[in-house]
Amino acid sequence: MNANTVILRTQARLFLREPANVFFALLFPALLLLAIGLAIPGMREPITEGALAGSGVRPVDLYMTAVLALAVATIALTTYPQVFAIYREKGVLRRLRTTPMPASRLLVAEIVVNLVALVVGVALALAVAFGVFRVEAPTQPLVVVLALVLGAVSMMALGSLVTALASSTGAASAMGMSLYFPMLFFGGVWVSVALMPDTLRTIATYVPLGAVAQALNEGWFGEGFPLHQLVVSVVWTAILVPLAARLFRWE
Repeated sequence: MNANTVILRTQARLFLREPANVFFALLFPALLLLAIGLAIPGMREPITEGALAGSGVRPVDLYMTAVLALAVATIALTTYPQVFAIYREKGVLRRLRTTPMPASRLLVAEIVVNLVALVVGVALALAVAFGVFRVEAPTQPLVVVLALVLGAVSMMALGSLVTALASSTGAASAMGMSLYFPMLFFGGVWVSVALMPDTLRTIATYVPLGAVAQALNEGWFGEGFPLHQLVVSVVWTAILVPLAARLFRWE
């Protein structure tokens, strides 16, 4: 077994040993969709007012894409930065710097573990959407997959910036949460991006998670290609990755 495999397996075990990781990364999106869809009246009835009237789209359908965006943000801004903050706080990264193994291996392993967790969380949320609420399949499944992939990369890049800067778990939590809740707003968790006023929708287009949510909606319910939103995700990645690498601190 090579070093990369050992590191990956170790990081996976550490991830699964933390109950908060298991709940929020894997279960929370599906449970939130289930709770909102069943508890709020009218969520399963077709929208009869506004631009979506007569389209057959239900509030729970729109909320499902918002939950997918939430799953991305939860991984990128809460579970992922915490691990490296703990390592930095306890001096693990400082000691690692004196060994032949580069920190990049540990970083890649942690990113892979979190992306696998994201896939599981998204799969569970989709299982609830299709199995409980009978959400119809997306009109453009490849666009949905592309939006999720590019969105996950851009949001993990944002999480990497938090990881690079946070000197302690408290700092990582504070920084992550200060980004997390605004991201959820523009990602449509409180008000669907499809129902936002024009000004807010325009702003959301340039916010990393807002671009993801808009691209998901277009891929799921529309027939156009969300080129603008996908380019926004790519641009954010191109800005944040080198910035995080430049600002990374061992201690």
